[in-house]
Amino acid sequence: MTTAPSKAPRLLLTGGAGYIGSHTAATLLEAGCDVVIIDNLSNSSASSVDAVQKITGRPVSFHQVDLRDQPKVEAVLREERIDAVVHLAGLKAVGESCEKPLAYYDCNVIGTLRLLQAMQATGVRQLVFSSSATVYGDPQFLPYTEAHPTAPTSPYGQTKRQIELILQDLSNSAAGWHFSVLRYFNPVGAHESGDLGEDPRGIPNNLMPYLAQVAVGKRAALTIHGDDYDTEDGTGVRDYIHVSDLADGHWAALQHLMRSATPDASACHFFNLGSGIGHSVKAMVGAFERACGKPLPVQVGPRRAGDLPAFWADASRALEALQWQPTRDIDSMCSSTWRWQQAHPNGFNEQ
Repeated sequence: MTTAPSKAPRLLLTGGAGYIGSHTAATLLEAGCDVVIIDNLSNSSASSVDAVQKITGRPVSFHQVDLRDQPKVEAVLREERIDAVVHLAGLKAVGESCEKPLAYYDCNVIGTLRLLQAMQATGVRQLVFSSSATVYGDPQFLPYTEAHPTAPTSPYGQTKRQIELILQDLSNSAAGWHFSVLRYFNPVGAHESGDLGEDPRGIPNNLMPYLAQVAVGKRAALTIHGDDYDTEDGTGVRDYIHVSDLADGHWAALQHLMRSATPDASACHFFNLGSGIGHSVKAMVGAFERACGKPLPVQVGPRRAGDLPAFWADASRALEALQWQPTRDIDSMCSSTWRWQQAHPNGFNEQ
């Protein structure tokens, strides 16, 4: 990890009550930062904020605010005296975005525009953005580097790329704007305490929480979306990264941003955050079966709109510039998820 700035910053986390946001909040608090969270709770629970405070022993200021409400966002930025923003809020399911593209453009793109306008009005000029490897689209080469052409194949990926372009345009428009764009691969896993994990509302859209709910008896079986891809076992291959490693990546990116930011210049940096290793869906099922100690019922269904056969990261730029690299393997990802699911079979709404 890189050396922390001399003064710990006061940070705003948008979407900080969500899965990635809550883990990032815990990491930043443990690093000594002051954390302020805004979240509209459309796909998260305020109980995750309570869990973060319990785990870290530090207070969090929480505001239930929708990013599209610019006056309220401005008020939070001013009243909380924010130094920098970590922007995690947004809708995030590839398949759902193909069914509800307008909702994704409204939440992700318009929400980000309002946030940036609020930052401009209040003089906050540093932001770490939660982007996605889906901006790359069909691989022209693997692993993906940050120089890979961008051609998203889903509305979700399009919204992320649109936001990246907005950040680039803004950084080119005037001095003082500093952005780090983090292109996530596939975050999974849970906090080592077992008290913080992924808690999707309704039927999970992602592999790991669905597997966990099958293992705990909430779902009858996992449906693999296609087993006829041109991969080793026919199932989709992804670069899975432990959510705690991803949270560490945000802290590394923030430190890099704050060290390099100057009022007479602007910058927009791009970093892949992934493990650099591809694992198939069937391999992840096997790892989860090892974690929970039993076979899991699996069935095969049709391919899902917007899904790619295989991709994984080249994260060497993050290692070089941020001194960041993941340290947890897929067995750690699965065992931590199982620990969370066993302790909280109904997620944060169990009480």
